[in-house]
Amino acid sequence: MARTSTFNRRRAEMAETDNNEEPIPVMQQILDNPFLLLFLGITVPTVLYILWGVMEVATIPVVK
Repeated sequence: MARTSTFNRRRAEMAETDNNEEPIPVMQQILDNPFLLLFLGITVPTVLYILWGVMEVATIPVVK
């Protein structure tokens, strides 16, 4: 009998935490989205390498 009441008490505690409508943090939403991570993993290095290349070309001295 005590086991049943403990089970019901734990179940009620879990229901209380389930009803707690806390917003999901932004970082967790980003890390939970594999397609967004794939997009960022391809886009960020590409943009950085393009910017690096433009800076390298811009610093080449002009021959007269």
